[in-house]
Amino acid sequence: MKKLIVAAALALVPALPAMAAEAAAPAAAPAKPAFSTAETDIGTLLDNPATKAVLQKYVAALIANPQIDMARAMTLKQVQGYAADALSDETLAKIDADLAAIPAAK
Repeated sequence: MKKLIVAAALALVPALPAMAAEAAAPAAAPAKPAFSTAETDIGTLLDNPATKAVLQKYVAALIANPQIDMARAMTLKQVQGYAADALSDETLAKIDADLAAIPAAK
């Protein structure tokens, strides 16, 4: 019986480093938001009613401009260079905070 216990203990020794690595593994990174001002194009944001409402809240005049259709393939961060007064870093941060609460469309 003693030999069996010793053999079982020795069999576990090679697995100890792997078990320690699993225990020390950092927690998974937080989920990336489905929408953002830096990565989601304006067309996608305008086509989704929830994200369009966020844009309406912060940059209503910008999205009401007929020329916005020319920027549908660009992100808000990219457009910031052309409309810095309407798309300040502070405004983009507020938009990102609201967009982060919106789940991806299924």
